[in-house]
Amino acid sequence: MIFKKECVDGKVVLILVLQEQGRGYMRMSFGSHYTPKDKPGNPQSQGDNAHFIFAEKNTIGVANGVGGWARYGVDAGKYTHQLMSNVVTAVQRQQPPLNRIVDLRQALEEGFLNTKAMGSSTACIVTFRDYYLRAINVGNSGFMIFRNSKCVYKSLIQQHGFNYPYQLGNSMTCDKPRSAIVTTVERLLPGDIIVLGTGGLLDNMFTAEIEDIISKGTLAGVNTQKLASTIAHLALFNSMDENVDSPFAQAARLAGLKHNGGKRDDITVIVGHVIA
Repeated sequence: MIFKKECVDGKVVLILVLQEQGRGYMRMSFGSHYTPKDKPGNPQSQGDNAHFIFAEKNTIGVANGVGGWARYGVDAGKYTHQLMSNVVTAVQRQQPPLNRIVDLRQALEEGFLNTKAMGSSTACIVTFRDYYLRAINVGNSGFMIFRNSKCVYKSLIQQHGFNYPYQLGNSMTCDKPRSAIVTTVERLLPGDIIVLGTGGLLDNMFTAEIEDIISKGTLAGVNTQKLASTIAHLALFNSMDENVDSPFAQAARLAGLKHNGGKRDDITVIVGHVIA
């Protein structure tokens, strides 16, 4: 495991990277971008989110820490970083037969049980093999599949109520991995683009906005790192716009509440591209 330090929007964050060449019949390229929201009360925080790219096993994951823990003096980022690190360790230990995909439920359960930090987090992990996609999701992080710049699949999210997503944690009120949704998409095609993101992305950008970025951003070829950065920056812009009619604002209205603009949150985006 490698933790890479990067300066993101003036903050030093840790990104877990295992960037070896993918194996098997299917090749993927990956890029990611993380933008933490401002934390004036805790300048040492690395942010609430964590993510990983495990290219050797074509597996990626995001975790969105619940920032509400800050009122109790708890840095939710410690939980998310520990959870994602433990999931990667669990995936590394798996030695499935050559024709078997990574067991995501086992990896999430093992990662969860080995995470002892205080806090709570959503989690979404996606793995690819032989043009199959399998995902496991707890909460309001999720993924989309784009083909010819159009969204052909969008994952379901889990919420107990408005702005109250399912979340893993050690508190008695938190959810457990057995609550996770497991999804299988049986046929990916070369050229497909997968966008995996936390709630900070999905609460602030509509699918059509991401389609537009992919359409314009792939005219000269696919650069996954640039796509992830462009998507994340527009999500950040929307999150700070007090007048935009964001997905979060629309969801608030459906819940009988009033909210203007986007939602300030940590934003993590991973983009995967099916090469062959």
